[in-house]
Amino acid sequence: MTDSEVFARSFAEPELFLFLFERHYDAIAGYLARRLPSDTAADLGSEVFARAFASRDRFDPSAGEPFAYLYGIAANLIRRQRRKEERMLRAYARAATRGDVAAPDAEDMVAIAAVLLELRPEEREVLLLYAWADLDYEQIADALAIPVGTVRSRLSRGRERLRTQLAVLPPTTEEGSRWMS
Repeated sequence: MTDSEVFARSFAEPELFLFLFERHYDAIAGYLARRLPSDTAADLGSEVFARAFASRDRFDPSAGEPFAYLYGIAANLIRRQRRKEERMLRAYARAATRGDVAAPDAEDMVAIAAVLLELRPEEREVLLLYAWADLDYEQIADALAIPVGTVRSRLSRGRERLRTQLAVLPPTTEEGSRWMS
């Protein structure tokens, strides 16, 4: 059976949808793992298929193959995950300006949060794992399933952007110096 046939028949025989899962899960999970941290990617891999199953009545076979539909769902979940992270950073910046968080220098934290939002998501993830989770290069490489050299280059680019954007602010805290050093 083709993917389109499985999709069409899954209305009458929902268990057939398992064939699509078995055929495409590894590829979808691999795509997600290259775009997101591995634990998030694993969760979203299953969610792609759950959403595809739940919304299979919206699939238009004339618009393309089911695997493309699955990748579209995956791309939407990635965007949603990134927006969620950006909202969290903005909320953190707002909380710092109101004094809701215990930060030695709220202005520094606001500036750092604003710059983090401007970083490429891949650079931001490495920088946050290094500064907030206190992971070393090898641990970050393991967590993101990327080479250590990639961790070094992303961290270097992220730090350089932070330095450039925050040049007017001296690193006044131990945490602030970890971001920049």
